[in-house]
Amino acid sequence: MGSANDAWVAKSRGEVSPRKLEKQMAIASSSCTVFGREGYTRASVDALAAAAGVSTRTLYNHFPGGKADLFRTVVTWTSSAVKDAQLARLHALLDLEHPPRPEDLERDLVALARAFVGLMTEYPDHFALVRHIHAEVDHVPPEVLEAWQDAGPRPAGRGLADAMAGLAAAGLIDTHGDAALAGVHFSALTAHQIVQLSHYGVRPLPKEETERLITGGVAAFLRAYRAA
Repeated sequence: MGSANDAWVAKSRGEVSPRKLEKQMAIASSSCTVFGREGYTRASVDALAAAAGVSTRTLYNHFPGGKADLFRTVVTWTSSAVKDAQLARLHALLDLEHPPRPEDLERDLVALARAFVGLMTEYPDHFALVRHIHAEVDHVPPEVLEAWQDAGPRPAGRGLADAMAGLAAAGLIDTHGDAALAGVHFSALTAHQIVQLSHYGVRPLPKEETERLITGGVAAFLRAYRAA
């Protein structure tokens, strides 16, 4: 599930036996589906243990912090995977060592927005988790929220800000001195409405409507940020 998973596995290999590590990963994997369906508050330890095919005692043996510990593991794993996928698409579609020609900028930004929106289909369990996080933010432990932000949204945001700065350096856009905000505006204009109307991908929009919102969002972004 991405670099966070790789780091956790590497660390755990020195602390637990391969068999125990395999069991922990199996519990976390099955719990992702349960949390995505039920959310943090409604998912009981009994249901999480049953989904993994273990006793509640076994679950606590592997995750002493119980549900909060398990949720944090699942959220950081999936967030890291989505972040890695997002950055991979960003670097593939906006190669800033070879910036797009001015006449191709809109086309390439539309392709990037499509790729970002498409992640909801590729990682449905993760976006179901994020939907529940927003709905239950008052009930999710603060340290879990921080772990989620550090694993996914923050580094992804920095990557998009760097891309905006690179486009500005190439003379293609004018970030008005705030590349991070330009990245926020790009995401808001091209994806926010799709995320909201589809309920984080649970009810996908018709392809034509998705395309209309993406192309319109990119056009609005360029009206505000295209270099004179």
